[in-house]
Amino acid sequence: MSTTSPIIHRALISVSDKTGLLEFAQGLVDSGVEILSTGGTARHLQEGGIAVRDVSDYTGFPEMMDGRLKTLHPAVHGGILCRHDRPDDLNSLLKHNIETIELVVVNLYPFSETIAKPGVTKEQAIEQVDIGGPTMVRAAAKNHAFASVVTDKSQYATVLAEIQKDSRTSFPTRQWLAGEAFAHTARYDAVIASYFEKNIVEWVPEEAAKSEEASGEFPAAIAPLALLKNTLRYGENPHQAAAVYSDGTKLANVVDGKQLNGKELSYNNLLDLDAAVGIVAGFTSPTVSVIKHNNPCGAATGDVLAEVVEKAMAGDPLSAFGSVLGFNTPVDAASAEVLAKPGLFIEAIAAPAFSDEALEILTTKPKWKKNVRLVAIGEVTTPPLSLQMRQITGGFLVQQADVEVDPCDEWQIVTKKQPSDAEMADLRFAWEMVRHVKSNAIVLCKEGMLLGAGAGQMSRVDSVEISIKKAGDRVTGSVMGSDAFFPFPDSIERAAEAGITAIIQPGGSVKDNEVIAACDEQGIVMILTGRRHFKH
Repeated sequence: MSTTSPIIHRALISVSDKTGLLEFAQGLVDSGVEILSTGGTARHLQEGGIAVRDVSDYTGFPEMMDGRLKTLHPAVHGGILCRHDRPDDLNSLLKHNIETIELVVVNLYPFSETIAKPGVTKEQAIEQVDIGGPTMVRAAAKNHAFASVVTDKSQYATVLAEIQKDSRTSFPTRQWLAGEAFAHTARYDAVIASYFEKNIVEWVPEEAAKSEEASGEFPAAIAPLALLKNTLRYGENPHQAAAVYSDGTKLANVVDGKQLNGKELSYNNLLDLDAAVGIVAGFTSPTVSVIKHNNPCGAATGDVLAEVVEKAMAGDPLSAFGSVLGFNTPVDAASAEVLAKPGLFIEAIAAPAFSDEALEILTTKPKWKKNVRLVAIGEVTTPPLSLQMRQITGGFLVQQADVEVDPCDEWQIVTKKQPSDAEMADLRFAWEMVRHVKSNAIVLCKEGMLLGAGAGQMSRVDSVEISIKKAGDRVTGSVMGSDAFFPFPDSIERAAEAGITAIIQPGGSVKDNEVIAACDEQGIVMILTGRRHFKH
């Protein structure tokens, strides 16, 4: 590929975001660059005192169809695509009276901003699908050996400095600009494709439906779409750079939530807050989760929020120091008073909202009032079944998210002893909790409260021991949840020794009969769910 850097004689400018455009365009004019423009951009430049040649005058063809057709013309794209080291290309321009265009400055119709507005119609959204803009951007990016393409105002200073110095841009700069341009149009098209999938497409051909069904509803290709939201102070550790991107979901989330107080959210804060919200989203009654290192060290559900907060924080008070909390209902004054008690330290809280009184309490009473990160995320609902991606070296692993409600009517009580109503309620709570604890996972629960969790251990026996130790004297009368089957009866014997009265687990071990027999011998209830909840 030629790396010839032609002098920039002519620039075509057509932008939706006009921030900083007048200064940039004036710098181009002062450097001897002629400006072609159209529509609102041309008017903006002219009103700013900058001489502009209208694209319609250049092409000899008027704008049509309310501006839908204005730059799609050989005189435009021939000027952009011309290879300056090819005599045949240059002769074609001469033959058809086409002038070279060495600089394209385009940012696209505000599709994302439009669909984010409340009440926007499909027709309004579709009118913001840019056609001419992406075409010019891609043409200039393809021909970056000779053409420069600017797609963001942040690039103005770099490009203008080079033009002012040498009347041209360097080849490395054009390569960089081309890469940014293709990323820009890729993101733009991905947003539109997502909007069509969710709001426009109502029917697919039978053949396509069969193909999707045959692939297990996994698409043939995945283009993860996310836009940079913020750079972060650092990642999991201070030596790691980090950033957070938004994927535009309309569900309540901590990425797009409104931070009401405290220091900037960190990488670890965001991970923990997301985990905290994920736990409480599965409940309809007031529920609070307490997260430490991405595992719940406390959680509770009930009818009175302040009491639920007390129970959640009491689950593992030592671990709860410096924890992150998730609420599925707005934080009220009584709950804030609980959290503001001396001796507690909270890093961050995510909730649908904070009452004015709660906000006042949390930002004035505790010692950590200035630093606690309070994030309002809107109504928390159970997320729909969706695809979950995890990056590994060489690609992505994709699976359905583990958010589907388990069918309790399919559970089997396999022991002679039957659960009481209170035990059954706690077993349901334990089963919901255990899916959020890293494998091997064991949880102990009683009266709608998480008492102890054994997380991330290589041995399930070790997880059992840790959960019992965490529960302490409260273990008697509690129930146990296990994310996967018990391979041997030893954990049952330890549970009975601790005073645990009921166990819920998936089953599926070749030694299930021995495990069930051990429960019968110890007088413990056991339920097999037929479904495991590993979380790696």
